[in-house]
Amino acid sequence: MNTSIRGRLLTGTALALAVTTVLTACGGGGSSSDSADADATRAAAPAAQLKDPLVATFDGGLYILDSKTLKPVRTIKMPGFNRVNPAGDKDHVFVSTDSGFRVLNATSQRLTDIEYPGAKPGHVVRHAGKTVLFTDGTGEVAVLDPADLSGGTKPQGRTYSSAEAHHGVAIELADGRLLSTLGTEEKRTGALVLDENNKEIARNENCPGVHGEAAARDEAVAVGCEDGVLIYQDGTFTKVDSPDDYGRIGNQAGTDASPVLLGDYKSDPDAELERPKRVSLIDTETKKLRLVELDASYSFRSLARGPHGEALVLGTDGAIHVIDPKTGTVEKKIPAVGSWQEPLDWQQPRPTLFVRDHTAYVSEPGKKALHAIDLETGEKTASATLPEGTNELSGVVAGH
Repeated sequence: MNTSIRGRLLTGTALALAVTTVLTACGGGGSSSDSADADATRAAAPAAQLKDPLVATFDGGLYILDSKTLKPVRTIKMPGFNRVNPAGDKDHVFVSTDSGFRVLNATSQRLTDIEYPGAKPGHVVRHAGKTVLFTDGTGEVAVLDPADLSGGTKPQGRTYSSAEAHHGVAIELADGRLLSTLGTEEKRTGALVLDENNKEIARNENCPGVHGEAAARDEAVAVGCEDGVLIYQDGTFTKVDSPDDYGRIGNQAGTDASPVLLGDYKSDPDAELERPKRVSLIDTETKKLRLVELDASYSFRSLARGPHGEALVLGTDGAIHVIDPKTGTVEKKIPAVGSWQEPLDWQQPRPTLFVRDHTAYVSEPGKKALHAIDLETGEKTASATLPEGTNELSGVVAGH
């Protein structure tokens, strides 16, 4: 998957023009107050604090949503293709723009002045109390303590520069070791591990097309390869091969509640867009990989983990497939949205799954809808119609 960001350049002028709009009705029009003075916007009376907010992107900006009603509380205008990820505390979300990572205080519904500039901001990884940013256009890695974001100034943290810029990812372990991918713009090969002083202590280049990461119980970290996964645990790399010569695992979801990682699985190297109907379960204890057949395909925004470690896949049949990671059994399917098909362009909207605690939030961009579903009962607890169909969906999440 080509994850370079091709949206329009978000210049300082455009950011200065970013304003907030309070939406007073679900799915209806709201009042809009434009201002060319960002300083005046920041100086305005602070908004009421919003508990556990959600953030969704649309073509032209961001919605900050009430997680109970799913109604937009505020809109932030922001041109271009933007992405959102939890920052790792109860207040903030990282917004990836064409100019770098911006920090959004979602609880107070305001963009902060904190920015990590750089072309093609990529993965945001939370683990062991630290958040790690990887900027694809420069190969720069920035490690921060998300608790420091509340001070309003850019946190001082560890940095690392990759040998060459590439679409990569990095994660810092509890003891300060830093795992970061290896590659160039044309070819990605594996990962290395650095000690606290950024001295290389381990390397493995047996992971063609390395992409994505996830951490499981006992701090087993895996990155995906075009022929399996590469696991790093207890100071050692272990390669787990796919059953097919080409068996690409590019997106994974992990949890401390289970030693088993959930991954996607694609086996056609010549497909313009493969719509797979198999997912992978990688047992980091036994170092074995199992494939699970589904009766629907899915996309890279379909994978998540439930509160008990269950593997969750949002299928194109509109249901959340709940899989027991130990047995690979699909235990149940929870109706969520209407049937859909993954678009050819990865930046185009498609239903997205975001899970927090016991609630699954699922977007339905074709209907401009958003739903909240109780994973224990399978019941929808809220639904809302938004002014625009959304693309990415996230929210504040404290911790890993």
